[in-house]
Amino acid sequence: MKVESRLFEIVTVTIFVMGIVYTVLAQEPVGIAALFLTGGLTLIIGTYFRFVSRRLEERPEDNPTAEVSDGAGEVGFFSPGSYWPITVAACAALVGISLAFYYIWLLVIAGVMLLLAVGGLVFEYHIRPADH
Repeated sequence: MKVESRLFEIVTVTIFVMGIVYTVLAQEPVGIAALFLTGGLTLIIGTYFRFVSRRLEERPEDNPTAEVSDGAGEVGFFSPGSYWPITVAACAALVGISLAFYYIWLLVIAGVMLLLAVGGLVFEYHIRPADH
């Protein structure tokens, strides 16, 4: 996580420098606010990654002398095939359409469907504990 935190810290410094330059040259309040708020958001993410990286063991990505073989092994579990992502996308699109046309009844139905689809995606591989 040190690589990610360093990346966000560099982006934060860059955005704050751009914000200062923009403040001096343009003096336009909306752009100034947008740049400094964006810098603040990247600072929050970078700080979070920095704190998390202290609690985790070092990964091969964080070691500058690591070899490619240090990262070998199981990466994680990836679903071989699932219909839940397309269901979530369709429900999100339906929420967007209902907001665009301001159909409250459709928004309620699409919102419930979206919650069910997200629940299905999250708990797709959830296994009930065995009764002992």
